[in-house]
Amino acid sequence: MLFSDIVGQEKVKERLIQLVRENRVPHANLFVGPPGAGKLPLAVAFAQYIMCENRGKSDSCGVCPSCRKVAKLVHPDLHFVFPTKTKEKSDEGADENSEKPDDTISTWRSAIIANPYFGENDWYEMIGMENKQGIISTATASEIIRKLGLKSFENEFKVIIIWLPERMNNQAANKLLKLIEEPPEKTIFLLVSENPTHILKTILSRTQQVMVPPINRESVALALHDKYNLSPELAHDISRIANGNFYEAIRLKDQESNYFFTSYRKLMRLCYSKNVLGLLDWVDETASLGREDLKHLLVYSLRLTRETLVLNMGVEEVSYLMGEEEAFCHDFSPFITTNNVFSITDELVTAFECITQNGNPTVVLTHMTMRMVKLIPNKKAA
Repeated sequence: MLFSDIVGQEKVKERLIQLVRENRVPHANLFVGPPGAGKLPLAVAFAQYIMCENRGKSDSCGVCPSCRKVAKLVHPDLHFVFPTKTKEKSDEGADENSEKPDDTISTWRSAIIANPYFGENDWYEMIGMENKQGIISTATASEIIRKLGLKSFENEFKVIIIWLPERMNNQAANKLLKLIEEPPEKTIFLLVSENPTHILKTILSRTQQVMVPPINRESVALALHDKYNLSPELAHDISRIANGNFYEAIRLKDQESNYFFTSYRKLMRLCYSKNVLGLLDWVDETASLGREDLKHLLVYSLRLTRETLVLNMGVEEVSYLMGEEEAFCHDFSPFITTNNVFSITDELVTAFECITQNGNPTVVLTHMTMRMVKLIPNKKAA
């Protein structure tokens, strides 16, 4: 992957290139920033630049044997670690029986090549574990130690990319601590995190942070125009709403098929009409979603509730809506006010927390909707 393939982030690219050209690459780097900013593709492009046999001033050459292998994610000296699912428990215990990255590496390669901006929930869906959270296990840590104990196959560097190090259990983190602190010569760790506060502090303290900010709107709009042939006007509208998240921008371009919007609109209309039987049907339908999809729906509902209040207050210039979302929230804005928005938000947040803690979806959603139906007025505020 070339730096030129990555949307925006020019200052970050320049910093990474300078580290290599000045021979000052830290042995442990932590890429942190908001979702959709491009942390994972930046780490892959950085690895390719480090391993390139004919580096340019601003990018990898893209044609040397090393570049071609990294581009396909098959270089023998580039290793990946990522959360995987736990198999059925055995006498040895679930952790040692969990899948190793090598078990799902072909899916991982396909995912990055198709869209390196994918998120954690997308990954879990790809490997068939929508209702569970992946882990980086002790068995995986042992495999890392084994691989890094071997000599390099082709390149002078060995690079290991750990995606979501916050998913390492304590045993795995402690096992890797010494290796990250004192790795073999010319071994570089690239950690890519969505939530660094959940990383073991002793590991965190041994890394150099690479801050990856939200992508600027102009870069998002240009990428949407070039990659997906969107009109400049639509590309700019989407870039404003995506607010620096390229993954969200990709989702928004296909907004007409947005199930979450349809579900939220139905929920609000049923609450407005006080249709309790309809709400129970909504609960039955929605409870069948996977846990991660439910969490996504509730977060999405929080965002649209906030945007509806913004429209109610007459400050459309700070609204992040377009298309059907904008039309519905504008029409519904008289019914989301400062009198009820905090209570509605509390119900959505409580439901999210209960689902996160493996609460029964039917019970959680029924409780939420029966309280929300009392919060949505069926007439405009005076």
